[in-house]
Amino acid sequence: MNAAVNFYLLLATVLGLALLCVKPLGSYMADVMEGRAPLAQRLGGRFEHFLYRLSGVDASKEMSWKQYAIALLLFNLLGALIVYALQRLQLFLPLNPQKLSAVSPDSSFNTAVSFITNTNWQGYSGESTMGYLVQMAGLAVQNFLSAATGIAVAIALIRGFARHTVQVIGNFWVDVTRSTLYILLPLAAVLALILVSQGVIQNFDGYKDVHTITATTQTLPMGPVASQEAIKELGTNGGG
Repeated sequence: MNAAVNFYLLLATVLGLALLCVKPLGSYMADVMEGRAPLAQRLGGRFEHFLYRLSGVDASKEMSWKQYAIALLLFNLLGALIVYALQRLQLFLPLNPQKLSAVSPDSSFNTAVSFITNTNWQGYSGESTMGYLVQMAGLAVQNFLSAATGIAVAIALIRGFARHTVQVIGNFWVDVTRSTLYILLPLAAVLALILVSQGVIQNFDGYKDVHTITATTQTLPMGPVASQEAIKELGTNGGG
């Protein structure tokens, strides 16, 4: 079977799976974002409301488009500052078995901005630059939150068209929480388990030096790969 046939078979398979998911996944996402998913609410409703109480969010209060936009910008500004700080303080943070030094200011800024905007443009080699905590608490978290922000904006836009005579378009904090808690986290957990079952590593070990058949030594990076790869693919995040 030649390469062209393989390509079209793969393309047809991917498109077919996507089309099969449109109705069930689309309906589920719509129900989640409007608070109509009984199973999701039963499993995670208490935790969702705990998050609202902890952060002082009134889930019943909807926002105008200006309030929604301001909340979105403030949320992502805070995310950028946290990702930047984690990179700059990396040398002093735990889960850094290779004792990787702090990331330079320009690279830290570039990475922080690119990850909150879901572009994830990387000007570095991740395994030789980022410790495990920075990868998890900074980059992987933003993979979730930037994707959740995109879902929230799409839902708000739909509400804006559907509610053309109404002045509110939902609550940004509720939309981000629900898209993360009920959509992205469950899908990422399932995909991560599938990746681990196929041999993708998921650990906190230090890098390993192995001897090759050519009598040379090669360093193999370790780390929490499966969990990060799962949300990277689901959130359409870029990066290596």
